[in-house]
Amino acid sequence: MSLRFEEIDWQPTPLGEISLRRRRHPVSGDDVYEVKLGDEFLMSSLFTTGEIALTELALAELPATELDVAVGGLGLGYTARAALDDPRVRSLTVIEALGEVIGWHQRHLVPLGARLTSDDRCRLLHGDFFALAGDPRGLDPKEPGRRFHAILLDVDHSPRHVLHPHHAALYEPDGLAALAAHLHPGGVFALWSNDPPDERFTSALREVFAEAAAHVVDFDNPLQGGTSANTVYLAGRAPDPP
Repeated sequence: MSLRFEEIDWQPTPLGEISLRRRRHPVSGDDVYEVKLGDEFLMSSLFTTGEIALTELALAELPATELDVAVGGLGLGYTARAALDDPRVRSLTVIEALGEVIGWHQRHLVPLGARLTSDDRCRLLHGDFFALAGDPRGLDPKEPGRRFHAILLDVDHSPRHVLHPHHAALYEPDGLAALAAHLHPGGVFALWSNDPPDERFTSALREVFAEAAAHVVDFDNPLQGGTSANTVYLAGRAPDPP
């Protein structure tokens, strides 16, 4: 049986102090993993429905049988694992700004670490997703100009509640257009948000993509004794002209 509470790791980072904690759920007895940035909770293994739905909703839009997928933000790995669970995915590039988070997975300090690091399709890339998204050379420094069938993003709390001011530019039409250039024709961009649907952001998506919609994902919240919700934005890129 695990300790009731344990701080597994703590590290200073450019974004602030990040910590990985494990506690025992008082009812189920299961281990719950939590990540905090300073005093702010970033994620918990108790709430993964939205992260998984981010992948499943996006990949459901794609008919291709061999998919190259990029994920911005590693976290506890649930978005990435959902991609690897889809047999159509032939490659997964996960871009994470904090090397400390990648280290948790490589050292198997988090439950999905062994799963992700043992799959030959999965590469964990230490880099700034937002800088790479705005770079014409693309998201993969090893292969400039590479395109993906799906780009999934789960870093900020929402387009309005960002972890760093320089992230904000991505959520404007110019930033979205730069990101869209890294998609194959007919590719999909998907974004997780902790806030309700934001019509202003959906409108920005529609300026760039052929289609865009916000999907509300409900899930049980045992801490509050009710239901909570995340938002998943889906945007489809128009085919390139002949």
